[in-house]
Amino acid sequence: MTNIGFQQHDHSHCIAEAIAAAEDRCREEKLQFTPARRRVLEILLEQHRAMGAYEILDILAAEGLGSQPPVVYRALDFLVSNGFVHRIERMNAYTACTHPGQDHVPAFLICRLCKAVAEAETVLDGGRLGKAARDTGFTIEKVVVEAEGLCPACAETAA
Repeated sequence: MTNIGFQQHDHSHCIAEAIAAAEDRCREEKLQFTPARRRVLEILLEQHRAMGAYEILDILAAEGLGSQPPVVYRALDFLVSNGFVHRIERMNAYTACTHPGQDHVPAFLICRLCKAVAEAETVLDGGRLGKAARDTGFTIEKVVVEAEGLCPACAETAA
C-alpha cells in the first residue's frame, strides 16, 4: 500500500508534474483542458486537502474565472470522469488524484481536523472483498474506501 498526502515533499514539483501529466493526457486523447478545468485541478493540488465545490468556486470567483456553480461542477465532472480528481463521498468534497492515468482502487485517509487527504492504493483482487465477489459471482463496478482519523501533524498537536 502506497500513500501520498501526509509526507513532506516538494509541493511545487508535484503540482507541476500533475498538471503536465493532465495536459499530456488531454492532448493525446483530444480532451478539452479548458482554463477553468486546469485551474480547478491546480487549486486541488495546491490545497492538498478535500475541498467542496463552493469552496473551489469562491477561489475561481475571486480570480475572475467564474462565479456560477455550473462552472465548477462542469470542471469537477470532467476531472473526475477522466481520473484527475476523486470525489470524497463522506465529505461531499474533491481531492486531486495522486495516481492519475493509472487504473487503481483508491482508499482515502481523511484527517477529521485539517481535512488533509492521503490517497492510498488498495488491491481489490487479492483482498477479502474481491474474494467475496468472486465467490458469489458478483461483479464489482465501484469501490469507495474512506477512513477518517488524524494526520500525523494533527495527532501530534492533539497529544
